[in-house]
Amino acid sequence: MAAQKLYVGVKLRELRTRLGLTQKAFAAQLGVSLPYLNQMENNNRPVSTGVVLSMAQEFDFDITELRPGEAERMVTDMREALSDPVFDDQMPPLSDLQLAASNAPGLAHAFLSLHRAYRYTHERLASLDEALGREDAALQPSPWEEVRDFFHYCDNYIDAVDRAAERVSGQMQGDVLRADGLSFEVQSVDSAALRQFDAEAGVLRLSARASAPTQRFQVLHQLALVAHNDLLDATLDLARFQSDAARQIAKIGLANYFAGAALLPYTRFLEAARETRHDLERLADMFGASIEQVAHRLSTMQRPGAKGVPFFFVRVDQAGTITKRHSATRLQFARFGGACPLWNVHQAFETPGRFLRQLAETPDGVRYISLARDVSKPGGSFAAPTRRFAIGLGCEISHADAIVYADDLLPAKPQAFEPIGISCRICERVKCHQRSVPPLESKLTVDHTQRGTLPYKVGS
Repeated sequence: MAAQKLYVGVKLRELRTRLGLTQKAFAAQLGVSLPYLNQMENNNRPVSTGVVLSMAQEFDFDITELRPGEAERMVTDMREALSDPVFDDQMPPLSDLQLAASNAPGLAHAFLSLHRAYRYTHERLASLDEALGREDAALQPSPWEEVRDFFHYCDNYIDAVDRAAERVSGQMQGDVLRADGLSFEVQSVDSAALRQFDAEAGVLRLSARASAPTQRFQVLHQLALVAHNDLLDATLDLARFQSDAARQIAKIGLANYFAGAALLPYTRFLEAARETRHDLERLADMFGASIEQVAHRLSTMQRPGAKGVPFFFVRVDQAGTITKRHSATRLQFARFGGACPLWNVHQAFETPGRFLRQLAETPDGVRYISLARDVSKPGGSFAAPTRRFAIGLGCEISHADAIVYADDLLPAKPQAFEPIGISCRICERVKCHQRSVPPLESKLTVDHTQRGTLPYKVGS
């Protein structure tokens, strides 16, 4: 199989700009000609192995940053956006989308923002009776989606916040937090409210019904807001959200990120993950965390120079709605709608307390091992409702040696890998017994004289 050519002109330009070098000086240090560098920066030529080695030796560059993850995410997102009926049959070739994501990521982001604004406008018009006469009916993207995309394109790793949280974790002694800035008293009360902070009295009240990992997480969340507010605000300033609502939602997300990173500090957690071969139960026990907290943290281990196994992570509710999503792998989740029904995460509700394993293959031929588990959350009393969720965690099969859950599954025959997709709207599979809607990119054939699993055939 031929090696894949590496086109990372944007990364080259970013490195040169960060170093403050001209193209001529940069080319000289890389040992290439000026025209050759210009062609590489414009993705007219792939980056050679010699150039990659020179980048690592001359500039101490982390070559794992050259993995074209963001471009792949943007291609997936653009394909889903372009499958919207508003574009009719105007789907560009995949090569054009890859070119746009690699050469003009700013333009690709702008297109996605425009489509997101269109969808929001379309949905507002569909409920015009609610929007008429409202002063706040200005057309703007959904704050929740804007925040989701912020973390999505940051690779779900915020370096400054992560390192600050790691420093705080060094001040923790068992379950007792002795951290700089912890100027408030923590009380456990019988309350349905998970967390209540009285700034004037300097008291943080936590629900006694919450589990110990949840209580620790909430203490660290409040610590982030009190002692590291300037850091969170500086990070939000760089994000340039379009609305105050998006900024406030993102601040909660950053405080949650801080709490997770302090509870599971990067360096120590990465070492433990490797030692236990990513055994979620052992890691949860070692760090006093929940299974969901551990799984979510594993998907954020993308620190330059010290990256962990690239995982995807997702949380769904019983309706199949994705409530959390992130992928450091080539597998990307649908921005709109639910996940593929063939994925084992939907089956986890049927087997509470058990891990389900699945070997899966996406339409692009990439194979994964996927882990799913129910993580429902009791309300703490007989009358309180149970919040039901399931999580999915997985990685490409090339990392199976580092995953304890793959030990007795591999090697496996090709038919052991279940065919899954992203969402029915953009899935390329022509034979799928679980397809809910036709793919918008393909032509349909309808034969009134016969009926198979579906009332149509995909493709010519």
